[in-house]
Amino acid sequence: MANGDQLKALFRSYAEGDDRHFYSVAMQMAAHEAKQGHGKLAEELRGLIDAAKSRRSAGANEAAVPLARPKGELASLLSVSYPSKRLSDMVLAPPVLGGLQQVLKEQRHLSKLRSHGLHPRRKLLLVGPSGTGKTMTAAALAGELGIPLFIVRLDALITKFMGESAVKLRQVFDAVASTRGVYFFDEFDAIGSQRGMTNDVGEIRRILNSFLLMIEQDESNSVIVAATNHVDILDEALFRRFDDMVEYNVPSADEIRALLRMRLGSYLKSTRSVAMLATDAIGLSHAEITRAVGDAVKEAVMHDQESVPAEAVKLLLQQRHAVRRRTPVAMV
Repeated sequence: MANGDQLKALFRSYAEGDDRHFYSVAMQMAAHEAKQGHGKLAEELRGLIDAAKSRRSAGANEAAVPLARPKGELASLLSVSYPSKRLSDMVLAPPVLGGLQQVLKEQRHLSKLRSHGLHPRRKLLLVGPSGTGKTMTAAALAGELGIPLFIVRLDALITKFMGESAVKLRQVFDAVASTRGVYFFDEFDAIGSQRGMTNDVGEIRRILNSFLLMIEQDESNSVIVAATNHVDILDEALFRRFDDMVEYNVPSADEIRALLRMRLGSYLKSTRSVAMLATDAIGLSHAEITRAVGDAVKEAVMHDQESVPAEAVKLLLQQRHAVRRRTPVAMV
């Protein structure tokens, strides 16, 4: 059997994404078993290693990525997580859901499409009001594909020094090429606004030009997702760089009912109550409804109640409407 040092080296190399060392240790373990007279086991281990190398070579970055973290300066530009979210955790309009399912389907057949000279959808522009599910979509795509979610930190990316932002953006796109993941640019209008606007800043123009060039040249297996609440101010040149533009809106009455049933679960079984609350929630975003329901459920739990009074949810929804009326911009 493998000794402790070999097992530790094996797990360490896997965690660090060092394929060469991983296969080297695995082959050492196979050789050790052969010396111990376990010829059949050694042969099986070598076969598994050869098969893994072949799949890795054929699938390139399609294979599951190692549990690695951005290092050095890149750590200040990207925050990483490994979401467990799925599309089934969301309530989406049918056109949105259909579009995202197509993206996932093509991503799951990435190697096959690439081998036929075809390009799977992987560059998405999500547009719509705050709280309608854009950020959660990025997490759900990562969760569905079993790859990490990298959130691009615009506060670190954009600087006042000439040319520095473009250098940092190049580092991000180098990561896109080297480590498969979902790379999420939130509040994308911060770098994608129209060139020549009256409040335009030279460094922003430079980073937009760099982004246009880099995303067009990018041929990686990563998924790039950009999200904005202000699609009207995006530079026109951006739109043709994305494979799809997915439009989000506040939920319809049917979507609100589905969202209430999903979030309230067994705490509110009355169909009639759900229908009543759905009417009260019209005009609110997914996030606002989810937070109102979450607050009601927390109160029930803290008071050892097995159900949530419909009136309590209604009051919280009304409070969300009141905040929306007082706030010029919808709550995030």
